[in-house]
Amino acid sequence: MSKRNSQSAKTAARERLRIEREREAKRAKTKRQVIVACSIVGVLAIAGGIGYAVVQANKPDDWEAAKSSKLVEPANTSGKDGTTVVIGKDSAKKTLVMYEDPRCPACAQFEQTLGSTIHKDVEDGKYKLQYVGATFIDNNVPGEGSKNALSALGAALNVSTDAFVDYKAALYSAKYHPVETDDKFKDDDYLIKVANTVDALKGNKAFQKAVKDGTYDKWALLMADKFDADGKKYDFSGTPTLLMDGKKVTGSDGQSAPGTLADYTKAINAALKD
Repeated sequence: MSKRNSQSAKTAARERLRIEREREAKRAKTKRQVIVACSIVGVLAIAGGIGYAVVQANKPDDWEAAKSSKLVEPANTSGKDGTTVVIGKDSAKKTLVMYEDPRCPACAQFEQTLGSTIHKDVEDGKYKLQYVGATFIDNNVPGEGSKNALSALGAALNVSTDAFVDYKAALYSAKYHPVETDDKFKDDDYLIKVANTVDALKGNKAFQKAVKDGTYDKWALLMADKFDADGKKYDFSGTPTLLMDGKKVTGSDGQSAPGTLADYTKAINAALKD
């Protein structure tokens, strides 16, 4: 091989090496840019995620939002904010006020034992019945079923007083009333399922929409406020509680609502005579 050819080969080799080094340098630079860009995106994504989480955490839930929403009073109500719910004949001279929490197991037992008797008395004009709903179990056993069921009862009341009475009985029935720790009533679909056992509510699209939209959520909260205010005024905090003329109607223990037909009959007759 001549010296000229040898020199040309070396020159060509150096040129190829230079070009390859430049390519490597360019690839390395691009890789660093990609890594930096990905890191920035990752940081922004994390920051965005944290920001979203903070916003969501500070965003009021449906029940907090309901406090400032527009009040819709159900039909068949009266009084301040539509929280006076009275069922019965105008000719009845006295009114039995009944305080109940939808999730309350004692209320369910009370309804199953005495509900039909009370409603017959009301139909016969023996006395009127005023209903006041409570939601304290949602605080004591965390959940929202008491509020949600009370709102659904408002939707039933908007249909008719008969629909309200029958729906309340269905919610408290042995078949559909959950144990206190099971917050089934928070589920709108479950409330509608129970409502479909009531003739006036079965397949009732307006009722179903009101339940799903939470139309009577604020009303339910105001009704619960009424329970709290009356509890302080008349010195009670639990359910079921019965009052007539501002006095408790109790069973044989002198404290709780009557638990048997005999106790109830005796207590209500005494209250009616006062």
